[in-house]
Amino acid sequence: MDACKTYERAPHPPSEGNDMIRRVWRGWTTREQGDAYQKILINDVIPLIESKAIPGYVSIEILREDIGNEIEFSTIMTFTSLDSVIAFQGENYARSHIPDIARKVLKRWDETCRHYDIVGKFDY
Repeated sequence: MDACKTYERAPHPPSEGNDMIRRVWRGWTTREQGDAYQKILINDVIPLIESKAIPGYVSIEILREDIGNEIEFSTIMTFTSLDSVIAFQGENYARSHIPDIARKVLKRWDETCRHYDIVGKFDY
């Protein structure tokens, strides 16, 4: 049996003139610092980002995975365009944005972020 289903439906395209970008970043903590970092993200980092009222910033998601002796966190930020990402981070927009408070509990992190175009959304 094929593990990947094929669907006849087309995706919902992004709105006209609204390309939508996902900015993906990863950071790792020790197991002992996992809860502390999660609280910092929720109570400090996200409110700081949202307080900037960046035009085109849509949302941020936090993913967490226990990978043995570390906890991996991924953040996925959604922006309406690459110009919005640049408004957030500047011309060197691939550079990671890591506030000092977060650096204190992170063990390591991606120095750059990945940026993906959202090419469609599928609802099943």
